[in-house]
Amino acid sequence: MKYLLVLLFMFCGAASALAQERVDRYGVYEIVLKGQDAGNPFVDLELSATFTKGAESFSPEGFYDGKGTYRIRFMPPSVGAWTWVTRSNHQDLDGKQGSFLSVESANKGPVRVAKVHHFAHADGTPFYPFGTTVYEWAFQPEAKKLQTLATLQKHAFNKARMLAVPPYKPNYLSGPGKLTEFPFVGSSRADFDFSRFNPVYFQNLERDVKRLSDLGIQVDLILFRPYDKGQWGFDTTSDAVNQRFVRYMVARFAAFQNIWWSLANENSYIKHLSDEDFDRYFQIVQKYDPYGHLRSIHNADRIYDYNKPWVTHVSLQYYNAVKVFGVSPLLRDIYRKPIVHDEINYEGNSASRWGQLSGEELTRRFWIALTGGAYATHGEILDNGWIGGGGFLAGTSPERIGFLRKIVESGPPEGLKPIDQLFVMNAAGKAGEYYLYYFGDERPREWPFVLPVGELKKGMRFKVDLIDTWNMTVDPVPGTFEIGELTRYRVADKDKRVLALPGKRYMALRIQRVGAMPTGPGAPLPGAGADD
Repeated sequence: MKYLLVLLFMFCGAASALAQERVDRYGVYEIVLKGQDAGNPFVDLELSATFTKGAESFSPEGFYDGKGTYRIRFMPPSVGAWTWVTRSNHQDLDGKQGSFLSVESANKGPVRVAKVHHFAHADGTPFYPFGTTVYEWAFQPEAKKLQTLATLQKHAFNKARMLAVPPYKPNYLSGPGKLTEFPFVGSSRADFDFSRFNPVYFQNLERDVKRLSDLGIQVDLILFRPYDKGQWGFDTTSDAVNQRFVRYMVARFAAFQNIWWSLANENSYIKHLSDEDFDRYFQIVQKYDPYGHLRSIHNADRIYDYNKPWVTHVSLQYYNAVKVFGVSPLLRDIYRKPIVHDEINYEGNSASRWGQLSGEELTRRFWIALTGGAYATHGEILDNGWIGGGGFLAGTSPERIGFLRKIVESGPPEGLKPIDQLFVMNAAGKAGEYYLYYFGDERPREWPFVLPVGELKKGMRFKVDLIDTWNMTVDPVPGTFEIGELTRYRVADKDKRVLALPGKRYMALRIQRVGAMPTGPGAPLPGAGADD
């Protein structure tokens, strides 16, 4: 009888473990609580939960989701049994307890800074941002949203910049594009209640963020923007409203693994907010986001100080930085953070000067960014399409940008680093192993096989591919090239070989080491090839 009781106890325990709720690692676990809707829960509510597993502890804030429903979301960063307990000034919500089991999954986790100038998922998988811009797609009719998702599924973009709050436009007031839900309770500036958020609006927004996550796309979610033209008042809200908004956004969205925080688009055009205000909002995000999602801000005519410690990477709108070689390496040295050129003008036929690039020129700017050790973001405004509401892509650059992404992802896993940024502006890679030269508008007919000496040794052998970046072809150059006698700065092929080139624009060379590293004399000179 004693043994039967023991077996029964073990069986019940096993059944209980199997019945325990399971959530993927880096997935979203959600506590849903019911309570009275007393007072103003967007202003008066204090709600959080402490999630614990061994020495790990996280305390995300919760939020009110309407109709007496309160939620606290958590993204478990490790597998195992987690317990939780709530804290609240609302009696119905305080002291609730529970547990769940986090299990291994295919999720890679949020993207973070890696190797100083690059990015990787929390599980260590490298992430190379090849983004696009669809500022207003979340405010479009459902049919157009589905078009956008289908288009993204066919292209290589893995990051999308989008607004969290709609800009004022007449087509949002009537007709098929009329908005019926707004971030705040109300329907016009005359009756918006800026002390109360509209949960339905944010439920729709998070549905779209999840849709992008399902496609493997990071969301560069823009919190503030200056595009109301004095109509709705969303860009003139008070500091108290702004702080509540930031905390509400963090509470709702921080548990999604594909979030990047962009504090503003064209921040200096929001005239009543200073850099000190944005300092404060950055610090609020940093404090209340338990997972350390990426944080930056997009500039207009005044560049925010990206050296500040709460900024994780540079999100730059400065077109000239990608018109010529050499600027991105300089920015890397200034900021010692990843450089993302998030607006480099757009491919398009817009009447505005920022939307008149050819597909060739936008592609060229991408290559200049990447061979400078930085990243870039695509945009298209052909017949007023894409950057506003998404839909279909009609330009010629997206396919070429996808081709570039394949080349980068097949290169050094830590990302491209400028090879010799003081004298060789158009080459990046990993010294001694991998070199990507881009010639841009130049039309060379030959190229002597000469490399900067850093990390090279006599006898190293390399293979070369000739890349036509516009026609998207890769042609191996016959034979291999062998490093000859080392000199102080540069070293040539031992037979002084010269590559024949086609004399066309937009050509590149990919040079990759083959064979084992030779032994013996010929080590690189002191100081050559210093790493990040």
